[in-house]
Amino acid sequence: MGVKNIKNKKPGIVNEKQLNIKGGKGYLKQILFIFLVFLIGCSIDHPLNNPYSLDESEQNILYSSFSERPKHLDPARSYSSNEYAFIGQIYEPPFQYHYLKLPYELIPLTAVEIPAPIYYDKEGNRLPPNPPEEQVARAIYEIKIRQGIRYQEHPAFAKDSEGRYLYHNLTDRDMESIYELKDFEQTGSRELVAKDYIYQIKRMANPQLHSPVFPIIASYILGFAEYSGTLNQQLKKIRAERKALAGAIYNQELEEQQNPIVLDLDAYPLPGVEEIDRYTYRITLKAKYPQFIYWMAMPFFAPMPWEAEVFYGQGPLLKRQISLDWYPIGTGPYRLAVNNPNKEIILVRNENFHGESYPSGGFTGAKRLGLLRDAGKPLPFIPRAVFKLEKEDIPYWNKFLQGYYDTSGIPSDSFDQAINIGPKGDADLTEKMKTKNIRLSTSIRPSTYYMGFNMLDDVVGGYSKEKKKLRQAISIVIDYEEYIQIFLNGRGIPALSPLPPGIFGYQEEEEGINPFVYNWMKNRQVRKSIAEAKQLLKEAGYPGGKDAKTGKPLLLYFDTTASGPDAKSLLDWLRKQFKKIDIQLVVRPTDYNRFQDKMLKGNAQIFQWGWNADYPDPENFLFLLYGPNKKVGNNGENAANYENHVFDALFEKMANMENGPDRLKIIKEMLRIIQEDAPWVWGFHPISYGLYHSWYQNAYPNMIANNTLKYKRVDPVQRKKSRREWNQPVVWPLILVFSLVIISAAPAAVRVYRRERTEQ
Repeated sequence: MGVKNIKNKKPGIVNEKQLNIKGGKGYLKQILFIFLVFLIGCSIDHPLNNPYSLDESEQNILYSSFSERPKHLDPARSYSSNEYAFIGQIYEPPFQYHYLKLPYELIPLTAVEIPAPIYYDKEGNRLPPNPPEEQVARAIYEIKIRQGIRYQEHPAFAKDSEGRYLYHNLTDRDMESIYELKDFEQTGSRELVAKDYIYQIKRMANPQLHSPVFPIIASYILGFAEYSGTLNQQLKKIRAERKALAGAIYNQELEEQQNPIVLDLDAYPLPGVEEIDRYTYRITLKAKYPQFIYWMAMPFFAPMPWEAEVFYGQGPLLKRQISLDWYPIGTGPYRLAVNNPNKEIILVRNENFHGESYPSGGFTGAKRLGLLRDAGKPLPFIPRAVFKLEKEDIPYWNKFLQGYYDTSGIPSDSFDQAINIGPKGDADLTEKMKTKNIRLSTSIRPSTYYMGFNMLDDVVGGYSKEKKKLRQAISIVIDYEEYIQIFLNGRGIPALSPLPPGIFGYQEEEEGINPFVYNWMKNRQVRKSIAEAKQLLKEAGYPGGKDAKTGKPLLLYFDTTASGPDAKSLLDWLRKQFKKIDIQLVVRPTDYNRFQDKMLKGNAQIFQWGWNADYPDPENFLFLLYGPNKKVGNNGENAANYENHVFDALFEKMANMENGPDRLKIIKEMLRIIQEDAPWVWGFHPISYGLYHSWYQNAYPNMIANNTLKYKRVDPVQRKKSRREWNQPVVWPLILVFSLVIISAAPAAVRVYRRERTEQ
């Protein structure tokens, strides 16, 4: 078969006829065809700027975000709000908070009922309910859990036909095709039993885990500290045996990465925690501690199956970063499906969830606000929740306005775009927000944000009069009233102590004033003057901001996780505050995980941190300054490493009391001590502004509960419609460009057409 000769054609050169373009008319037709295809593409239901896949557009999915990688998803170690956002949906302690009740009310979760403590004196005689603290030698809580609750599907439970665990003795060869938890072919499940709750409590005593609440739990659970000592001795014994076998080449850290020590916690009895039967366990406290019931609503007291510890304690798995800190295992309404902290974290419905119903009652006005429309309906409503990594506020805000996130806070730079402040200080949505049917919710959060001093530091720490005056001077010049207006758009109130409004012991007006920072003038508190702060600095040994002994300028260091363009103005403002009294501030930025490590080692001098209430009691805030709860050495939540023996003694007395005049008197005395010692610059209590799209239902800001995802509901059809309306492409510039292309191409097309006619 011959090849047709194309006259005057060079290899690689394409002309109109090779493209099957028949003259100038064909050329114009192709341009118009391409343009029509583009316009059709712009008119389809899926907006061009939609960051999600087309098949998700009508699915019942919640979209939210996170800004920092969760460091711990192990309930024995986790104690940060960004971690609780995930593990609160996965793990189930025996109790939870009613979603819609005020004041906050504990209700059963996996437990059958909320147990009343049984008190005994030192002779073993049973005492009447609510006896005086000094009479109580033992307080016993007996918790009975519901039958039939099962764990999520997980390879730790997988067994072969003979009942042997498939994945409890993995080798490196077994892991050749395993990179994530989902790569395991087989999974299994089993029923939740009382032993699982006991096992988790024992884990908090394991020295390997460094549980942040170990000091407070050891203060109350009978034999808890001794149990931890027993485990520590066993660890030392195993390490000594390994070292003897390895000789000079032994490296403990490397060895335990490759061959972790998994202790059999069931082999060591804990007298304060006992199994009564398959579904009942007992906790014995050494003293009266009414707040202990609140602790049992936290993930620390969620169940942990022994199979998970054995499974995750294998070296081949740890080499792949497959650990309990990365992949939780629980009985809650959700399980972790994707953990990619550089992109997204995805929760999906736990197929084995035991079931729960939306509450049928709540606070006064809950029905009027539409919060009881789903009363009695089965939970959870949303089968999939997608959390995207968003490090900056503005991109998140813009995506919220486009409908691609279901809820949002309000970045400071966008506050005026969202909120109008009335003449009486009341907040309302702008017309732009109202036209999108966005809803606003505001409430003072039971939280405290503060600037802390490391009390172990040679410069800012210590308890002499001079050290106190240095910290008091700094406390005066850091103007949190100004901070709240500039950076929070007024969304907060200055703190006078660790206690936020709504917590017993919080005092208002003159009675609650911090006399070391404020004066009371004309029926209001007024921050002390710069002159007063400079005088305190002089008395502290730093006249004019210079060391009176050496003449060197006072240089202080501030460790922070703040970064990016949003942080620059804040840090510049902070430097100016110190500069008011001639102190030079050096900022040392770091990421959150490294910041936590520095705090644990006591390497930070001044820092900024916050605390959200775990439970509605003053003990939960004042324990942040309790000496035995220090961060350094004890891994507690006393990040300032503050220790005042008078304060500690008062704390121990106050912690076990019921609310009343006697307890309030002690709290007032404690507050005066820490106001004088000034281990913190007291900071502020935030006012939460939440925005919700109209398709996002059951949105109620319960500030104590951390397992609220199961109550939320979305209308994906309404969301899709709104997204389409709000994200119509602006095509007129493209139409103009195409018109210009056609106009400029027309003469050439005519010439081609005429040449072809001539050749014919």
